[in-house]
Amino acid sequence: MHLQAAAVIVDVPARQTDRPFTYLINENLKDSVLPGMRVVVPFGRADRLIQGFVVQVFSPKTVPAKLKAIYAVQDIEPVLNNEMLELAQWLATRTFSFQIACFQAMLPNALRGKTKKQLVVTIPDQLAPEIVEFMAGKPAKIIDTKQLSPELLKKIHQEKSAGKIEIRYLVQATAKPRQEKIIIGQLTRTQALTKKQQQRSNAVQRQRLLAFLAEHYHQAISKSSLEKKLNLSAATLNRAADQGWLRMQERPLQRRAYDLDQITSTQPKKLSVQQATVYKQVAMAVESQAATTFLLEGVTGSGKTEVYLQLIAAALRQQRSALLLVPEISLTPQMVAQVVGRFGKQVALLHSGLSAGERLDEWRRIENDQAKVVVGARSAIFAPIKNLGIIIIDEEHESSYQQDNMPRYHARDVALWRSKFHHCPVVLGSATPALESRARAQKKVYHWLRLTQRINTKPLPEVSLIDMRHAAKVSRDSDFSPQLIAAIKQKLQQKEQIILLLNRRGYASFVMCRDCGFVLKCPNCDITLTLHKDQQVMKCHYCGHEEAIPHICPECGGQKIRYYGTGTQKVQEKLTKYFPTSRILRMDVDTTRKKGAHEKILAAFGAHQADILLGTQMIAKGLDYPDVTLVGVLNADTSLSLPDFRASEQTFQLLTQVSGRAGRAQKEGKVIIQTFNPQHYALQLAKKQDYERFYAFEMQLRHQGGYPPYYFTIQVAASAVVEKVALKALLQVAAELKTVLSPGAKILGPVPQMILKIKKRYRYQLIIKYKHEEQLNRYLQTLLERSQRQTDLQLDIVREPHNFI
Repeated sequence: MHLQAAAVIVDVPARQTDRPFTYLINENLKDSVLPGMRVVVPFGRADRLIQGFVVQVFSPKTVPAKLKAIYAVQDIEPVLNNEMLELAQWLATRTFSFQIACFQAMLPNALRGKTKKQLVVTIPDQLAPEIVEFMAGKPAKIIDTKQLSPELLKKIHQEKSAGKIEIRYLVQATAKPRQEKIIIGQLTRTQALTKKQQQRSNAVQRQRLLAFLAEHYHQAISKSSLEKKLNLSAATLNRAADQGWLRMQERPLQRRAYDLDQITSTQPKKLSVQQATVYKQVAMAVESQAATTFLLEGVTGSGKTEVYLQLIAAALRQQRSALLLVPEISLTPQMVAQVVGRFGKQVALLHSGLSAGERLDEWRRIENDQAKVVVGARSAIFAPIKNLGIIIIDEEHESSYQQDNMPRYHARDVALWRSKFHHCPVVLGSATPALESRARAQKKVYHWLRLTQRINTKPLPEVSLIDMRHAAKVSRDSDFSPQLIAAIKQKLQQKEQIILLLNRRGYASFVMCRDCGFVLKCPNCDITLTLHKDQQVMKCHYCGHEEAIPHICPECGGQKIRYYGTGTQKVQEKLTKYFPTSRILRMDVDTTRKKGAHEKILAAFGAHQADILLGTQMIAKGLDYPDVTLVGVLNADTSLSLPDFRASEQTFQLLTQVSGRAGRAQKEGKVIIQTFNPQHYALQLAKKQDYERFYAFEMQLRHQGGYPPYYFTIQVAASAVVEKVALKALLQVAAELKTVLSPGAKILGPVPQMILKIKKRYRYQLIIKYKHEEQLNRYLQTLLERSQRQTDLQLDIVREPHNFI
């Protein structure tokens, strides 16, 4: 007898189980198990049933007597293709992660948790008798693959391949899938035309319906679309159903991530000379299927998006697909409008603002080759696209492309891996590229392209730095300088729009007792609580802890509790006092929690239903509004004061990006940046939007300090409920590293992280700086395996961390 076995990665995230386990495939499941499928397997001494992913199917030469067998198959077809299985293996090694964590990161949330599968008949004619019997006349049916016979599973797979049925995944958490009413014509062409002749001359609706039914015998049509198309009343359709002309029933409505009817279609624009030069070079790589990485450095407003769109079109002409990443969901609405406007229903979206069901349906459209263009945030880099022709990463410098928890990947690294796999180019676009990317372009590792002029040929906006040390004395307001108030007033009179950036959400940074100096802190984290006045609570932005606003000091019983610092809510209150007739929209984490909130706020601002858009970093990038002529930055020093070697770079990038929101159409723009440190080089060069001078100066400082990109870095972080456990573990690691590393490598730490305690766990870190260390990877893998035996310790290893604090 020809035996089959499967190598399975089980869903037990631990070093000891991060390898394939062999399971026997019993005869009844033969040919039903394929690599990339999820299966249920018995595991451990108790043989508890857990989920696993099949990574290989093979014929073993010998079968151990006690070899366990696969209990059930969860999928009719693989949820991970061969590319994703290979990618997961590379990613686990690259990011010091478990393979199971990599598999789960590649799937939509709905496939990670509990889902129901629904069998939907799409072509009722010539269905296999077994399927007809199983469906029992129903157009759709919930199925449990564990309960189906292997023979029926095989038939379902065959009919799905023939396009006669579909498998739809329903999120179990949602009570019921959305339904739509459909009508199915029951009259042949002859019968329908005969009945049409029998109608009274004034029965116009019935005649229209019968004419339609004559051409659509036994076809399923949406009831609502038919009513709209033929201008029919519900009563007419109900009466037709009573007379047997048609049959009405419900079917699941496929969720869509966007409304195509709400988006205006667009045509390609004529490219400028610079744009055309960039386009030609990348398009040649698309056509020749070259895995070239391009760094596109283009000033704000230089027309990078139009270049992206035309490159996507070039990939589609080659019968290939395209992937466009944007850093944040707040950028998605405008980018989606442009991409969908150009490519219509070929576009699929993948980002956190979608419901679990919408995300799953979009993922399925991509997997089934129904969508050729994918737009999304970081995790969209794992979209199951089969034939990639180009990958574009917009605002490539953004830290949001780095995943914070396991697997701690950077989307750019995954993009480069997929580029080699598919033989397609990658375009990294930014007005302010990451220094590492710019340095690679300098060394010709990346191909460097530039757009130095704005598309409207207007100059970059005029930028003023306001010294708040003097301005605050004059106005006695630490948030608004007289110059900014005057500029806002002028723009409001001219009926133009204003964007104001504040790098903090909430009402105030903290509350303090002026009698004893008590500051209210989070009981779980080593950080002060933030006041949220509209919700009347104090919140921790790290663990989510909330408590009432104190009016009496818990320490001394005094009543002199005061609010210090500034947040978006407090600034909104001040704006309302200064400009009582202005319409203000606030955009921060608190106002964008609800689904679709980003789109609503940006759509309202775009329709000029508000004069001022006040927000956090999410409004700094990618937004393009022709009436915005003033951008104000209330506190430029927030990110500058962080104890991180990237603080200057991040500040320069943020200020350059937000400055680029002004004067993007025919009206000239103005930018006012308020700072207590106006002489700082990052601010002075951001004022001129002079990236190249900033790059040269910052690289000199990085070289002197021995920081990336001159060194590679790895962060080893330890956390524990007992502080000395975390510190002791890292002291031991530091001692071992001295025996592993060459003299050229450097070890910084161990030291406490900037916020020592989060969620009741104490946090320490050490940083390894190195150039070439052959023994390092092997040691770190061994360290991870060893740390798994310590239940009181959590050890994390991050390659090229974006955050050192």
